[in-house]
Amino acid sequence: QVQLVESGGGLVQAGGSLRLSCAASGRTFSSYAMGWFRQAPGKERESVARMLWSGDSTYYADSVKGRFTISRDYAKNTVFLQMNSLKPEDTAVYYCAADRNLGALINGRGINYWGKGTLVTVSS
Repeated sequence: QVQLVESGGGLVQAGGSLRLSCAASGRTFSSYAMGWFRQAPGKERESVARMLWSGDSTYYADSVKGRFTISRDYAKNTVFLQMNSLKPEDTAVYYCAADRNLGALINGRGINYWGKGTLVTVSS
């Protein structure tokens, strides 16, 4: 089993920043795809960012491009989402996700491992 635990969510004013962390345990992640999703009330879950654990390529949703950065700490088995210039529209529960198949992270289907989520609230 793989366990993912998010942290770092909270309340921040528009224009501010937050850094989300996702601590992973249970398996080696050298061949895993990692990503962040978010879901706002009444909205469908959407992909925010993703990358391979041991790769350099990244993906960002257009809505967050230029503001969010996904990164990782190999030694700590942790993936991060640095969120800058936050907007009220970014308010959502953010979930960390992982799968051995990048395709699962791309299409958002069949992802094997999820964190419980951390709430990000951006006030205007």
